[in-house]
Amino acid sequence: MTIKSDIEIAQACKMSDIGKIAAKIGLSEDDIERYGRYKAKINPIAAMEKSGKSRGKLILVTAINPTPAGEGKTTTTVGLADALQRLGKKTVVALREPSLGPVFGVKGGAAGGGMAQVVPMEDINLHFTGDFHAIAAANNLLAAMIDNHIWRGNALGIDPRRITWRRCVDMNDRQLRFIADGLGGAGNGTPREDGFDITVASEVMAVFCLASDISDLKARLSKMVIGYTYENKPVFAADLNAHGAMTALLKDALWPNLVQTLEGTPAIIHGGPFANIAHGCNSIIATKTARYLGEYCVTEAGFGADLGAQKYLDIKCRADNDLVPDAVCIVATIRALAHHGGAKKEDLNRKDALKKGIDNLLRHADNIKTVYNLPCVVALNRFVTDTEAEINLVRESCAALGISTVLSEVWEKGSLGGALLAEEIIRLCNLPSDFSFSHVEDEDVLDKLNKICKRVYRANGVILTAEAEKQLARLREFGFGSLPVCVAKTQYSFSDDAKKLAAPEDFYITVRNLKVSAGAGFVVALTGDIMTMPGLPKVPAAEKIDVDSSGKITNLF
Repeated sequence: MTIKSDIEIAQACKMSDIGKIAAKIGLSEDDIERYGRYKAKINPIAAMEKSGKSRGKLILVTAINPTPAGEGKTTTTVGLADALQRLGKKTVVALREPSLGPVFGVKGGAAGGGMAQVVPMEDINLHFTGDFHAIAAANNLLAAMIDNHIWRGNALGIDPRRITWRRCVDMNDRQLRFIADGLGGAGNGTPREDGFDITVASEVMAVFCLASDISDLKARLSKMVIGYTYENKPVFAADLNAHGAMTALLKDALWPNLVQTLEGTPAIIHGGPFANIAHGCNSIIATKTARYLGEYCVTEAGFGADLGAQKYLDIKCRADNDLVPDAVCIVATIRALAHHGGAKKEDLNRKDALKKGIDNLLRHADNIKTVYNLPCVVALNRFVTDTEAEINLVRESCAALGISTVLSEVWEKGSLGGALLAEEIIRLCNLPSDFSFSHVEDEDVLDKLNKICKRVYRANGVILTAEAEKQLARLREFGFGSLPVCVAKTQYSFSDDAKKLAAPEDFYITVRNLKVSAGAGFVVALTGDIMTMPGLPKVPAAEKIDVDSSGKITNLF
């Protein structure tokens, strides 16, 4: 039988026992907690001790703004790690955990594709080791304690109309965006308006991924703002004495997860905030563990470089300067660039559209090189429909910026298809760089917003709605006015309008809401029509997924 789908390729893989994968990076059975034969959690303290504090090279993989044509960022990340291993480099790949929302919705999972995947693919894309369930439980414990406190007399004077903490579930469910709860009489709670976010958009997820250890996790949880009193004062999780119990729920989840690629490269997968509504990177603990256990660590940031990479560099690298990358890889496809140039999905090989759409790639590449001062390469994920003329156009356009373009064929050929990319990455990692942030740390929130919008998105600036103006004033009043900024924005465009493709100019970013995530240590700026609870598409992927009598899953994607 011809194997075609990702899940069929993954199910045909003969995985190594997870103990052998751990041994590749110097870990013993005492350093891991097994979840069966092919999954384990790593003791990060033991891992750091085993590493001898020797840092490997760190590569950040990012991409152009995503399109329906597909880019293959995770596939490229996995394939690049396999290619580095093939060249004899001790390599670890560090990825985010997939959310069930996209798995059952439209985007699919996040385990790579073709011959460049992490396995066991079904486990990783579904419940995995239960980390997301623990995060949702911690989030919802706090929600329950808030409403219980109000029902029990409300000694803190919390204004039920100004509770900002929302419940969460790891599923796309638009019906839960805005709800009324506490109904059914006095014995069933206090009626109020409420709502759900998807788990990956919760502040607990952001805190989880930015915490350096269990003590830092507990401290960050304690600082989370849950709402405001009748006297307009912020109320923190610590005021409800919730942070200790929340940490207890998250204690085991905080250890990063170890699995493997199809070619046996160690893969650490941990945490998964969305990049369009959160900071879009796996956990600091996971990336740091991977960097110290390998000669090379390959990690990725969600969606395009204007979201995931910007947040990785401006938020994650501020939280831990050990995580500044030595090189950046920007993934693109001819088909996706043609889409940015106006071509329809079914006709994505028009050269005139490519000429216009390539500006999206060039803007991302120029940002990495000139705003952040990091060496980068363009990985052109090759399709059989790509012509030499189209490939040469991309090469020549990138070369004008002093950036090389390397063809990637890891989906079809695995590590063999990424050999040239790996060689270029090794070269870039040995070049000097002078990394810089896009803005200064102690600037005001509005100044930071303008810097991000002008320098990274190339917008004219920021417009705050009247409500956002009031929120900014309150943030400054409560001492949150100089926190880092996490922009929640459409992933499809540099602008806040998903329809403005390629490299739009002469536009403003409108911020309609500013919400403090004090535990995570940033202010979330919501733009456009971005939602923290996505909905399912007309035909969800869930309609095709099935399992047979032997327990074998089909059509996961």
